Amino acid sequence: MWLQLSIDCTENEPPLLELVFENLGALSVTLGDAGDQPLLETPPESTQLWQQTQVTALFEGDREPLKLRNALASVLDPELVGRLRWERIEDRIWERVWLDHFKPMSFGQRLWVCPAGDSVDQQNAVVIKLDPGLAFGTGTHPTTALCLEWLDAQDLSGKRIIDYGCGSGILAIAALKLGASSAVALDHDPQALIASRDNAEKNSVSDRLLTCLPDELPNGTFDLLVANILAAPLIQLAPDFARLIRPGGRFALSGILAEQQAEVAPAYQAFATLEAPKRQQEWLLLCGTASCQ
Repeated sequence: MWLQLSIDCTENEPPLLELVFENLGALSVTLGDAGDQPLLETPPESTQLWQQTQVTALFEGDREPLKLRNALASVLDPELVGRLRWERIEDRIWERVWLDHFKPMSFGQRLWVCPAGDSVDQQNAVVIKLDPGLAFGTGTHPTTALCLEWLDAQDLSGKRIIDYGCGSGILAIAALKLGASSAVALDHDPQALIASRDNAEKNSVSDRLLTCLPDELPNGTFDLLVANILAAPLIQLAPDFARLIRPGGRFALSGILAEQQAEVAPAYQAFATLEAPKRQQEWLLLCGTASCQ
């Protein structure tokens, strides 16, 4: 058993709460959104927090909630302590808990993502076996879903594709299973490359996948490019993408909020024809074709 304490507070209060919880022997202290405020494209080395932040501390199960509350009351404002919540949490295999809620998901006409051990009852299904792991990207987020649906609608037979900012490698693996001849999965995070190689091995496509850091990218152009990152890097990378996509090649960009379309689109209209964006919730997918000139 574990004892979990949590307090909802303003964005200025978490540093003090973290210090107090740690001094009281907390095994971990985590911060989360207590409202509904997305934080996107936070500047490097910043400590930007939500306006309403939930601070959660985990203690050994034999700790007494009343004693911890009294200790907090001796150093914190009574109003803040009054927001304290606690619960007992039974120990369990946490990876399995996540998997119990992760079921097969379909994207487009034939593409599926499902955890190992599950199956899909569809005659022409293209199935990606993918369990939650070390890097982002299982298809549950709208930006990933938009990219997967786009890939499902493309003629990928014999094509060469690059997945820029690959995360788990799910997009590159999807392209390979849909018929692409080869794929490059690129990311600045070495952990993402490890996850991509591992997932490619599980899906029997590792012989056609190259993983690399940005400065290791081989020369040449690609028939398709997909990048599920964020608006600011997409704008910054537009000149690089213009060189990576062959004339007439296709591309799909996601991680773009609807209100950011006007910022991102001009960077690509300079060398490509854009199609009408596709939307899921507040997120957009911009796709287009590179100019043949």
